[in-house]
Amino acid sequence: MTMKVKAVSAEASALERVVSAAREVQAASQRLEAHYLQYPDEPPTTLELARFAAAMQELKDAREAFDALVAKGAPPLTVNRKIGMARRT
Repeated sequence: MTMKVKAVSAEASALERVVSAAREVQAASQRLEAHYLQYPDEPPTTLELARFAAAMQELKDAREAFDALVAKGAPPLTVNRKIGMARRT
């Protein structure tokens, strides 16, 4: 059985990193929200806060890396709103 390997552009990889980081922020945020719903008078643990802070930092770093990559000269994406597809201009 042969495994197909899909070539991924640097831009796609950077965007995937942003999406993954955003999901981590959402998950950490949901954990904090659950904590406050269950224990409204108790602060979250240091670990819960550290996870949220690390997730936020990774999202910031991922967005900056993506923005820098796009700013290097790649033409901007335009979105065809009728069909929801992006293309280079």
